[in-house]
Amino acid sequence: MKSTPTAAEHRPLLSAIRLAPTTQLLPGLFLTAAIATTAIVIRNLTGWMALSPLIVSILIGMLIRNALPLSATAEPGIAFSLRRILRFGIVLLGLQVTLAQILSLGGAGLAMVALTLVATFLAIRIVGRAMGVEQELTDLIAAGTSVCGASAVIAANTVVRGKQEHVAYAVACVTLFGSLSMLIYPLLAGPLGLDARGYGLWTGATIHEVAQVVAAAFQGGDVAGQFGTISKLARVVMLAPLIMTLAFAMRSGVEGPAKASAPMPWFVLGFIGMMLVNSAVAIPTGASQTLVTLTNFLLSMALAAMGLHTDIRKLKAEGWRPLALGAFGWLFIAAFGYAMLKLFAF
Repeated sequence: MKSTPTAAEHRPLLSAIRLAPTTQLLPGLFLTAAIATTAIVIRNLTGWMALSPLIVSILIGMLIRNALPLSATAEPGIAFSLRRILRFGIVLLGLQVTLAQILSLGGAGLAMVALTLVATFLAIRIVGRAMGVEQELTDLIAAGTSVCGASAVIAANTVVRGKQEHVAYAVACVTLFGSLSMLIYPLLAGPLGLDARGYGLWTGATIHEVAQVVAAAFQGGDVAGQFGTISKLARVVMLAPLIMTLAFAMRSGVEGPAKASAPMPWFVLGFIGMMLVNSAVAIPTGASQTLVTLTNFLLSMALAAMGLHTDIRKLKAEGWRPLALGAFGWLFIAAFGYAMLKLFAF
């Protein structure tokens, strides 16, 4: 029977959060905040807005973790960033989308996005099992590929409870293949016979990260950019039911005391609540932009914390199979999404 070391790995982190006074959180919080700030500055200085600060944060965290000795005094704050700040950032993510935006896709557009997401997630899970990739890592790659990149990976991990090396590997996969899509997709619009609307829907429904979608979609013009952004936001909204479904599936698969400790991501309800608030109340543009910046900063702190817990030697030990699985998912979502475009006559 498969052991579950990941649960044991999480207990010290959770204990650190519960027991640490506020003053003991400060060193780790300062470290993760400094990494997040550095990542955002790097993105702004390069001028490449498709360079996600979340991805830069986990890379910086991994470099520090594997090159320098990490003081034990930083652990409580790192654990806090990895748990509480992560959840708060995901809740705020709901303020970046409204029901009106989602409904503007129409029934066919929403069906195309939803079917592509579900088919991709299931296909990656089936192929991952056949390839012998660990279930936790498979689920994280599936979530990141089918929904919204690094944000989906870290959100899914609150339920999946994979090792930090699993998170890092999954983030690397969605970064690599999403970046390839960002570069290749604009070259395919013409040969595939896609108009602006169809191209935008295809990019939004199949490219991994939000920033990557924006970069690729707007190369097809403003109409393509708008449809790409909105269809991508529809996928972000679908993160909530996906995480809840994973949580219920995990709880139904265990019995006794283990079932009581199985995670239930109630923070997802906060995500939905924020989306409803954003739909009902017109948030001023300046405040909205501030909230977007804050959300990215908090999620970057969480990714920095994950990087600080990631051992590159263990990451290498995962081998080539997860990378091949990520490549399969990348090709599958692109092909299936295009087939759905044709099916719904876009």
